[in-house]
Amino acid sequence: MNDFDGRFENLKNVHLMGIGGAGMSGLALLLRQMGMKISGCDVSHTYYIHKIAPTGIEFALGHDKDHLDRFYPDAIVYSSAIPFETEELLEAERRGIRTFKRAEVLSWIFNKRKGIGIAGTHGKTTTASMVGLILENAGLDPTVAIGGELCDIGGNAKLGHGPHMVAELDESDGSFEFFRSHVAIVTNADWDHVDYYPNFSSVLRAYGRFLGNREPEGAAIVCAEDKGLSLLLQDGIKGNRITYGWGPRWDWGAHDVRHNRGGGVTYTVSKHGVPVCDISLQVSGEHNVLNSLAACAAADVTGIPIDVSSQALKTFKGAKRRLQHMGYIPGIDVDIFDDYGHHPREVSATLNTLRKMFPDRRLMAVFQPHRFTRTAAMYKDFADVLTMADGVFLLPVFPADELPIEGVSSTLIGDLLKQKGHKGYDFCQDMDEVVARICSSAREGDVIATIGAGDVSLVSEKIQQRLERKGVHLDAVAVKA
Repeated sequence: MNDFDGRFENLKNVHLMGIGGAGMSGLALLLRQMGMKISGCDVSHTYYIHKIAPTGIEFALGHDKDHLDRFYPDAIVYSSAIPFETEELLEAERRGIRTFKRAEVLSWIFNKRKGIGIAGTHGKTTTASMVGLILENAGLDPTVAIGGELCDIGGNAKLGHGPHMVAELDESDGSFEFFRSHVAIVTNADWDHVDYYPNFSSVLRAYGRFLGNREPEGAAIVCAEDKGLSLLLQDGIKGNRITYGWGPRWDWGAHDVRHNRGGGVTYTVSKHGVPVCDISLQVSGEHNVLNSLAACAAADVTGIPIDVSSQALKTFKGAKRRLQHMGYIPGIDVDIFDDYGHHPREVSATLNTLRKMFPDRRLMAVFQPHRFTRTAAMYKDFADVLTMADGVFLLPVFPADELPIEGVSSTLIGDLLKQKGHKGYDFCQDMDEVVARICSSAREGDVIATIGAGDVSLVSEKIQQRLERKGVHLDAVAVKA
């Protein structure tokens, strides 16, 4: 037993600060299913608050030291977005109440099991969801904790009775290094969290430490197509190393990829250069082909036959907010999608996939930049990839837990779009304005995508509601233009 195990023993009442987030709400569900009394607080009522409320978890709005007298916690768990100077945490420390970071508690659960840890700048939610579904279909009843809601299990976490745990691991603050995986997957590596990692080299070193921290008999599964991860492979990854990518040259490869018109993709998968089966996915995009390859490799290490993996992946509906189809408006033939992408590479993958799904239709993108630091570092790249859309509607930067930076706003992206001659650019001050503008300019056959890690998904719901009310009665000029 390590020191952390000792600190966590005999806890009955646990209070989670930031419980409205995807990761914290998932941890709350796991602890509740383990028999603990759980309470939590956050600055707003989020989607996840409404999801966990029926489980008996108590919720308070805001962060206040009075919560300690209301809930009487044995321990407080806080998300990385909560400053330790918050009065609730300071008062807990003064009273001698134990405090933990989210990753400390999740790793305590994870490290007691045969952990399959999925890390990477992009694709980890979908990959973790795929792995979880395969293990579930194989009858292994895994414990699952992911950073988004998995459509197939109706939530973002569940406590299983089997020996395995599948978890999406967050690299944003280095906390994924707490986890000791049996199978460690890295989907890709980009410089994303610029407030924590000073440069790309520091990102790669962190992923190298994560892979090196796995159990001695475990496996490292790495996307060999990724430029950054190829550097780690050149430097050498000790022990059982499994690669995946395009073609038969890797341990697991995809070839003969067929994009289905209107969505979905089919490909042939090979193991050590030998074709083993075809895999059909309901989800679209080449990035999801790679995600499914990683899932097949992890399942194989776990002893699951490829035909079981193939059947499970065939039913995979995807994770919410990962190129999620929000609705179809009959009469005007408009499709609406929502995606969590907040890095230029993710936005590019989303728009490129929609182009392949609907090659002859007009593509309209609503983009909400996430964090001022990321916008400042990557606004040129965002402008480049957004030119793939016929129309671009920019919302103000979603700050998350950051303070504004002077001179940094969505107009940095918009100004570059105008310089590039993009005629479909429009800046909107708020959600009501973007809904009004995009609905008034809607044409028959449009594909509309809302993109970003903030609350932009609310826009897709409002657009759908307004277009459904108008239906075939949309302004004839807009429809026929």
